[in-house]
Amino acid sequence: MKGLFIMEQKVVELVYPPEVREGIERLVDIYAPPMRAAEALENPSVLKDADVIFSSWGGPTLDQAFLESAPNLKAMFYGAGTIKKIMTDAAWDRDIVITTANDANAVPVAEYALSQILFLLKDGWKIAREVKQNKAYPNKRLMEITGGFGSTVGIISLSTVGRKVMELLRHFDIQVLLYDPFVSEAEAKKYNAELCSLEEIFSKSDVVSLHSPLLDETTGMINGEHFEKMKTNASFINTARGAIVNEPEMIEVLRRREDITAVLDVTYPEPPAEDSPLYELPNVILTPHIAGSLGKECGRMGAYMLDELKRYVNDEALQWQVTKQKFDVMA
Repeated sequence: MKGLFIMEQKVVELVYPPEVREGIERLVDIYAPPMRAAEALENPSVLKDADVIFSSWGGPTLDQAFLESAPNLKAMFYGAGTIKKIMTDAAWDRDIVITTANDANAVPVAEYALSQILFLLKDGWKIAREVKQNKAYPNKRLMEITGGFGSTVGIISLSTVGRKVMELLRHFDIQVLLYDPFVSEAEAKKYNAELCSLEEIFSKSDVVSLHSPLLDETTGMINGEHFEKMKTNASFINTARGAIVNEPEMIEVLRRREDITAVLDVTYPEPPAEDSPLYELPNVILTPHIAGSLGKECGRMGAYMLDELKRYVNDEALQWQVTKQKFDVMA
């Protein structure tokens, strides 16, 4: 079986570190150096012998022109998240197998969310800000902090990341509320979660963590009224997509309610416009979309693809394969 690595050059070593590439090369004849998608298109003859492609960010779009240059291509192992921009009808018509490391990328996002949930329950960001401003420790109010024990965390969407966050929360003495209109009470109970409305998530939770996919139905789903309903000193985390939140309405409420803290790893637009109030609001924490895989974490995605390759070679069911049916409902 012959194969190629096609992706942005700067991510090859991150996603496919030496030990992962060595594992792949024991099973596949990698007959050319890693290349960018543009290089493959400029020299399409390099594709003609490829049975499989290993890819990641900046990977090729499997359109008709690409597939005509790769007549033997049977599978792509995509060491990154969504494949919406690379799969086409032509690829589905050719029955190209595609598997993705979306689940691997969800791991650090869930870890980021958990870190913020626990820190926010300690009023961490607010206290850190007060200490620097006042040059003193706020001893008198420390006993008023919510803390983790017996607190309430609201999870919006039982997505891949949402599930992982809820699995992590099982280790803590925390009540979990869940909003997901497509989830049954029986499934929610598997995570020791209580199903409730979106409004209840915001009115009852000490911390709300958003994990919905960005769809037409979810664009602007979180609005000012939801933030108005939040408990005193409650917090909001967004590691999903900025456009799910009606940002102007959120900003208006955050201006009036400095007791609320918002941790935003994603915004809309991203980054925020230069004159955005998000940069100035003291109760907003901005991080530049760092929740997903960074640095060594990227190697987990390549490791997932190596495991998938082993299953593929042994004619076993792939764990992370995306079918046309799954693709049609993906964000």
